Amino acid sequence: MTSLSRRAFVTAATATLLAGCGGGNGTTSSANAPQRQGSSTPSGQSSAPSSAKTAHALARSVPVTLRVPAIGVDTPVIQLGLASDGTVQVPPITAHDRAGWYRHSPTPGQTGPSVILGHVTVGAYGDGVFRHLAKLRKGDRIEAGLENGTTATFTVTTVRTVAKADFPSDEVYGNVARPELRLITCGGTRTGTGYLDNVIVFATLTG
Repeated sequence: MTSLSRRAFVTAATATLLAGCGGGNGTTSSANAPQRQGSSTPSGQSSAPSSAKTAHALARSVPVTLRVPAIGVDTPVIQLGLASDGTVQVPPITAHDRAGWYRHSPTPGQTGPSVILGHVTVGAYGDGVFRHLAKLRKGDRIEAGLENGTTATFTVTTVRTVAKADFPSDEVYGNVARPELRLITCGGTRTGTGYLDNVIVFATLTG
């Protein structure tokens, strides 16, 4: 990571993510969500560490697609930087919602925490690409298609719902000695200005 990228990455660690999370009145019923077995991870509670074997780190290559079969996600990935106020940019509010990779983080498969953001709702357009992120469970698979034609496959280790005021910056952005992935969206109670919580999925490279 370049010194400029490292400074931007540290700056982002102090910012609240996804403040708007799509906004508007676009929440739709979850009746069409893929059916999952098992109970949800309680708000703010971590699942047990994964026993999956971590794969060797991959060469740097920008992510272009993201697939999460368990919740029906199959989306292009755009690149995000920092907004003028120093917070992390979020994907634009569009009918064809896409996830966004924070370009000052490692690419998926590199050593360190790669960060991908997505909306839970997109205003009048309805569900966002990460509408069902909180339904993921330990052991679920995440596939990041890379620009060089390879696929970085991750396994979910933890799913957490945390208050935005208590966003765990160190856990999300802190240095790690293996390739990891963070998927982030909004969650919890919805107010007139947005959601009170963030949903964070932690995953490790396994293939």
